[in-house]
Amino acid sequence: MTLGPLMIDLEGTALQPIERELLQHPLVGSVILFARNYENPEQIRQLVADIHAVRNPALIVGVDHEGGRVQRFREGFSRLPPLRRIGHEHDAAPRAGLALARELGWLMAAELRAVGVDLSFAPCVDLDYGVSEVIGDRALHANPEVVGALAVAYMHGMRAAGMVATAKHFPGHGAVVADSHHALPIDRRTLADLDSDIAPYRVLIANGLAGVMVAHVLYPEIDDVPASASQRWIRGYLRNELRFQGVVFADDLSMAGAAAVGGIVERAEKALAAGCDVLPVCNHRDSVIALVDGFRPQADAAAALRRVRLRGRGQWSAESLRESGEWQAAQGALERCLAPPDLRLA
Repeated sequence: MTLGPLMIDLEGTALQPIERELLQHPLVGSVILFARNYENPEQIRQLVADIHAVRNPALIVGVDHEGGRVQRFREGFSRLPPLRRIGHEHDAAPRAGLALARELGWLMAAELRAVGVDLSFAPCVDLDYGVSEVIGDRALHANPEVVGALAVAYMHGMRAAGMVATAKHFPGHGAVVADSHHALPIDRRTLADLDSDIAPYRVLIANGLAGVMVAHVLYPEIDDVPASASQRWIRGYLRNELRFQGVVFADDLSMAGAAAVGGIVERAEKALAAGCDVLPVCNHRDSVIALVDGFRPQADAAAALRRVRLRGRGQWSAESLRESGEWQAAQGALERCLAPPDLRLA
């Protein structure tokens, strides 16, 4: 059985019978975890192992684990700072900023791989325009060249720990006020005006980026549907212009920003037709059931192969991870960047 396009969520800290049944459906290919699924490292390790055991090939297990306010697993995991802290380090000392990006990317990925998680949706490469509260300190920097350089370092750290990177939210969510969880943001800039937002993707793709998550943002100067449902953005620009060959994720299809496209089945159909490979459907079990019952996509062998390539490589034990020189060095970097600044008044 191949991995299907749907990425679904779970209600609690252990698999329920109905969830095992859903995970065996051929349309499902991956699972996304949330804070409600987490109690402690041993529990999440068992839950991930149970998910992997449901199917062969095993389902992909992912989580949003950027750091700061977007970190689903906390107790028992390193408390990661928001990505903006890396940008501040770069402003003070560019080499130190690049080193911190790599160390924190490695630390985040290595700790998740130690419990079996395949994928984290990171890094966020939206530019810090100072207007989007939902992005805010999740942005590395306002300068696209700095964002690109730090994101590549972060991706290399993740890769060294056995995890691929997924950059988000293409083509850019930082310049709109509205939160796509609750409304459809509209960005009225032209394609030329969006070049700075797209610049980090160019350098990441040149360095082997494996995943891109597409935003539920409408760019009316480019297309009349949100980017996540837009063939112009995904097949036309991301695939053809930028030559991206990895996995394209839609943002969560249950979000209000996707509702402009239609009902849940229509959203999935249009996102898939636009070029998305993975369709997350979160926090709405009725939508998952509606898709299992009514969504009938054609088989796509190339997309199925791309999805398989998301699987994590290697896996640390908890003991070997904490005994490793890499983890200890990353903890030192973490302590330094979480310490309050040394401010001295003249």
